[in-house]
Amino acid sequence: MKIVVLDGYAANPGDLSWDEVKSLGECVIYDRTAPDELLERAAGAEIVLTNKVEISAVTMEALPELKYIGVMATGYNIVDVAAAKERGVIVTNIPAYSTNSVAQMVFAHILNITQQVQYHSEKVRQGKWTHCKDFCFWDTPLVELQGKKIGIVGLGHTGYATACIALGFGMEVYAYTSKPFYKLPLGINKMSLLDELFSECDVISLNCPLTDTTREMVNAKRLKLMKPTAILINTGRGQLVNEQDLADALNNGTIYAAGLDVLSQEPPQAGHPLLTARNCYITPHIAWASTAARERLMQILVKNLKGYIEGNVINNVAR
Repeated sequence: MKIVVLDGYAANPGDLSWDEVKSLGECVIYDRTAPDELLERAAGAEIVLTNKVEISAVTMEALPELKYIGVMATGYNIVDVAAAKERGVIVTNIPAYSTNSVAQMVFAHILNITQQVQYHSEKVRQGKWTHCKDFCFWDTPLVELQGKKIGIVGLGHTGYATACIALGFGMEVYAYTSKPFYKLPLGINKMSLLDELFSECDVISLNCPLTDTTREMVNAKRLKLMKPTAILINTGRGQLVNEQDLADALNNGTIYAAGLDVLSQEPPQAGHPLLTARNCYITPHIAWASTAARERLMQILVKNLKGYIEGNVINNVAR
């Protein structure tokens, strides 16, 4: 059985082991695969593992021996799942492996923005504290989270973990979710209208999947509903946000700040409007990438493969 890993570097740049995957068959691992290399590299493979390399219906048709596509991530929009189902190709994903790491990044951004940690650290390095007349200095607002309202869009694993951290800070937690209010955990309040969530909350955290209904859910109209002191956090998908509208809102002072771990194009092109937007803090899609999270990813990846080989498929999203 031939196994091909198309883009293994992001999940395992060398600090983890592929040995368990290699033990399951003839295994070829590529760090990265360009679109024009895909068919040649995947030829003859029964199992293809991908992180961000897209696999379309046309690709599947050109790979008649393909029986299993393992997405090395939670989101699986890179695979034409409908075409896979039609062809009887199993598609698995890796759910919930990065829940705690992503929730941690949500608050890394929130704390950086409210306490201006990076900014003041840089000022200390520049000598401002050394030459200060007082024992301390700050020249930006410092915001306490106690009593602030956080609105969480999507109350899945990551949204819930984010809510728990927020409760620990004494924040009021509101969620826009399909779950009925009586099923929400204690301390989490349901808001039925997304516009209401955006207008009333001090912090908005996007923790929902990308779908046709959530694409560009954050746009100029919705940003105008937010408080001028509000903070937007996106650790979900870049396409949840109209990025030009967000850049305009930041530059115009419509909202205070944004903390983003994802963009619609990754890596972004030079000149992307958010790279220079006022009070916009961007990390390079690393919320998922803690060592602990990637170890879990590899463990679940192996479980998925063993389940398929043993005829007990798990985490199949092409049912």
